[in-house]
Amino acid sequence: MPLLNKTTSAASRATPPSLVRLRVALTVFFALDGFIFAGWVVRIPAIKEQTGASASDLGLALLGVSAGAVITMTLTGRLCRRFGSHPVTVACGVLMPLSIALPPLTHSALSLGLVLLVFGAAYGGINVAMNSAAVDLVAALRRPIMPSFHAAFSLGGMVGAGLGGLIAGSLSPTRHLLGLTVIGLVVTAVVGRALLRLEAPVRPSDVDGADSTPRRLDGRTRRLVVVFGLIALCTAFGEGALADWGALHLEQDLAAHPGIAAAGYSCFALAMTIGRLSGTTLLERLGQTPILVAGGTTAAAGMLLGALAPTVWLALIGFAVTGLGLANIFPVAVERAGALAGPNGVATASTLGYGGMLLGPPAIGFMADWFTLPIALTSVAVLAGLAALIGFTTRR
Repeated sequence: MPLLNKTTSAASRATPPSLVRLRVALTVFFALDGFIFAGWVVRIPAIKEQTGASASDLGLALLGVSAGAVITMTLTGRLCRRFGSHPVTVACGVLMPLSIALPPLTHSALSLGLVLLVFGAAYGGINVAMNSAAVDLVAALRRPIMPSFHAAFSLGGMVGAGLGGLIAGSLSPTRHLLGLTVIGLVVTAVVGRALLRLEAPVRPSDVDGADSTPRRLDGRTRRLVVVFGLIALCTAFGEGALADWGALHLEQDLAAHPGIAAAGYSCFALAMTIGRLSGTTLLERLGQTPILVAGGTTAAAGMLLGALAPTVWLALIGFAVTGLGLANIFPVAVERAGALAGPNGVATASTLGYGGMLLGPPAIGFMADWFTLPIALTSVAVLAGLAALIGFTTRR
């Protein structure tokens, strides 16, 4: 069977209540992750002004998020195997909202970078742990529901960015992000208790011995995991770039009002949410290769429009088209890597993927200083096209 073949549906099978509750709990954590992350990114222009950082200085400070996340991601797979993905998810669900209150307390690019190391560590850890738990649930249900979890992340991001845009002119970054801390801790306290009570589902292959080959960690499997990680990297680069630089591009290059500029990420997140909510149906009907190829191509075209458009509204349309294109590529890549190699596969693909998301903003910052911010953002289109090409050439 081709690796990127269509996924058969098991919707007709009754789903045990425990798996339903587990799906709900994981969905809430994905949404919380997107909500807090978006709340941070829409306040980056204000934090930049507060610290007096240049574009390249801000890029270096944002590298703190990247470094903390990548280092943690390489360790989280081991933590999930030892302690379980559910406890690790809850632990990171406490650390992440606590760390988001720190950036507004800084007054230099150096101190900002240091506190972002902590935030990046929590962000990287919770993403590997959540995705590991989600991969196990996908295997137990035998349905391609991974996009639905990432839809929750996008929906949380849309709400977080929208709320940030509404209060950007009336509430300081300190009070805004402290409010996110309170919300995050309350949600984790409630949903985390439920998650800790639920056992991780047993994969069908572990029970009946069916098709255990994806779990083998031979050389070919490891290479495939890296390939899916590269696909995730190419597309997540764009998500990170738009999250951290989209608002600044609209405000600085197109003279958009701060509220409209913050809405840029909301348009992107809304489009991703719509695309991911339909992801399970599309995967069951079309298969994974068409999703990867069409998604990467669409995202490339959308980002060229978003970066080079002469007006705010055309740029917003470009951001939305980019979101639709990127919507299901990352979930497909992470799910396949996890199906092949378990938590190790998720950790590897997530490290590459989220590494692209988190290394993208610093790279955009340097390119913006060398060229211009619109030209720097076209790199998102280049990598989205590369993801489509890799997806097509590795279709079997």
